[in-house]
Amino acid sequence: MIQNVYFLGIGGIGMSALARYYKHAGAFVSGYDLTPSALTRQLENEGIPVHYSDDPSSIPPEVCNNKENTLIIYTPAIPTEHKEWEFFRHYDFRIIKRSVALGHIAENHRTLAIAGTHGKTTTSTLLAHILQSSGEGCTAFLGGISKNYNSNLLLSRNPALVAEADEFDRSFLRLFPEFALITATDADHLDIYGTHAAVKEAFSQFASQIIPGGTLILKHNVDLQLRLRDNVSVYRYAANVPCDYYADNYRVEEDGSMLFHLHFKGECMPDCLLGIPGRLNVENAVGAAAMALSYGIAPLEVKKALASFRGVERRMDIKYQSKTCCYIDDYAHHPEEIRATINSVKEWFPDREITGIFQPHLYTRTRDFADEFALSLSLLDRVILLPVYPARELPIPGVNSEMILKLIPGKDKMILEPSEVKGFLRKEKPSVLLTLGAGNIDRLTGTITDTLKELNA
Repeated sequence: MIQNVYFLGIGGIGMSALARYYKHAGAFVSGYDLTPSALTRQLENEGIPVHYSDDPSSIPPEVCNNKENTLIIYTPAIPTEHKEWEFFRHYDFRIIKRSVALGHIAENHRTLAIAGTHGKTTTSTLLAHILQSSGEGCTAFLGGISKNYNSNLLLSRNPALVAEADEFDRSFLRLFPEFALITATDADHLDIYGTHAAVKEAFSQFASQIIPGGTLILKHNVDLQLRLRDNVSVYRYAANVPCDYYADNYRVEEDGSMLFHLHFKGECMPDCLLGIPGRLNVENAVGAAAMALSYGIAPLEVKKALASFRGVERRMDIKYQSKTCCYIDDYAHHPEEIRATINSVKEWFPDREITGIFQPHLYTRTRDFADEFALSLSLLDRVILLPVYPARELPIPGVNSEMILKLIPGKDKMILEPSEVKGFLRKEKPSVLLTLGAGNIDRLTGTITDTLKELNA
């Protein structure tokens, strides 16, 4: 019987959701993380002890003295030389990856899994909201903080489980869903996969794990070699391409929300309102609606939930808006995500200058996609790059933000340190500002918001 669960890397978005789950299930939950964050502070406020020094003596005695009833869950970002991890391995504790823990939980549910190299966090959060709003209810492990529920975990006694199926480290291959959606299969995580072909093969393997009689929903342009089990139904979805599920006649409302007609299996539900901005989110909404309708949620319940959806922190997240200025923060860290986000903002503000601040994430991704980053960022009127956020990686000689900057065609562009951003804003007073990246750029959002409020008071 598991009485204690200890997390190595408890502050990660996926790890913190699991920590909350086990806490709710009655286990003593504790953990380590490298640095304090808003998430770790929230966990501590919820009664979960967290410490920030890699020191086995800091591990609670409830964990150390009860090995037989303790489970250790770790994130792949933890280095092998980590002292606490070495301690648990030395004393033969039961140690599993985050993906294995999620897989075990999913075994007892009707799993609806959202996979894809981008779009999965918003799509899965939207799907969870539709199930909650309809009264069906679900347990959900989300890759971001839902603004409707102020959490990355939803709990329900009903059998539905919504899971964000992460391709990093092939984690999603621990899931065997009844319903699965794949948003995109672009080249990414090449430090793990090596080639784009290997990325696509992993997604094919994921699709092959849908249980017999299940449902696979693919974005219209996803091209995979499918090896499906018996009686798995396959449907396509798109933002504006006629197929099984698609949207048309969409327009951007003044506040950024989106209005569109939703088509599904020959029917049309007109004037669906999506409570968040962006053409890219219309596509995410169609995907979430396709999953919900396939699961059996009534169309009018889907429509109601789309209108009441408030979005996800760091996904087209409006931090400040006035008549003269709009500031949006987004997690986009892949060239395709950046392109989609910028184009969505340009569609909302076609006549205004758009400034973007981008923090490249990982040296390997910067090296592998420098040309593509430059092409996407060139859609901006003004480009500011921050230094590369290394995350789990050591520096690679010659790989830095300058590598991207010099590839952006001649325009207003520069590299700034985070400490210089406030001064830049005071000088330039941007009309529309985007912050982009998956590193710690989010730690600037409070300062940026306060500065813009002051400038536009």
